[in-house]
Order: sequence, then structure tokens, then C-alpha cells
Amino acid sequence: MDLDKMNKNELLDLQKKVNAAVKGYDERQRKEAHAKLESLAKEMGYNLSDFTGSKKTKASGAAPKYVHPENPGKTWSGRGRQPQWFKDALASGKMESDLAI
Repeated sequence: MDLDKMNKNELLDLQKKVNAAVKGYDERQRKEAHAKLESLAKEMGYNLSDFTGSKKTKASGAAPKYVHPENPGKTWSGRGRQPQWFKDALASGKMESDLAI
């Protein structure tokens, strides 16, 4: 492969392929390392999460801080964008403290 004979589009395409290959390689290496560490921990009677403090399940987000006044299933942690129900409640005259859990 002679890079000097390639045009810009061919070079950019090659760059994308190389970047994807490097990313794939890194991911495979990470998974292999994780599997080895899990195996070693298991051999010794532990789980990898005993050492990392993480669980295999989905990590939970921040605890809810506000609850929808009519639907307790809708909550908001107070982080990120305000949900529409929160904005609507404030617009209707409610205070943040009225919605606090």
C-alpha cells in the first residue's frame, strides 16, 4: 500500500478503518484482562466486584430528590435538564420544596 499514491478521500477512509481497528483491539484487550481478573478472583473465592466496588448490574444514578405531584412513579434527581412535569409544576405556582421528597 503506497500512501503517497492515495487521494485524500482514500486516506480519510483508511484513517477511519485504522481508528476502528485500534478501538476494536483496545476493547478486546480490555475484555480479556477483565476475564482474567474475574477468573483469578473466583479462584481465590471472591468476585471482582469485591475489589472494585462495582456490580455487574446497571449502576444506579443519583437518588431522586423530587417527585411528580400526581404520579409518584416520576421522579427527578435534581441533576441535568429539568423534566417537563417539573417545569409545568413550577409554572403552575408550586415551589421546589413542594415537590421535594
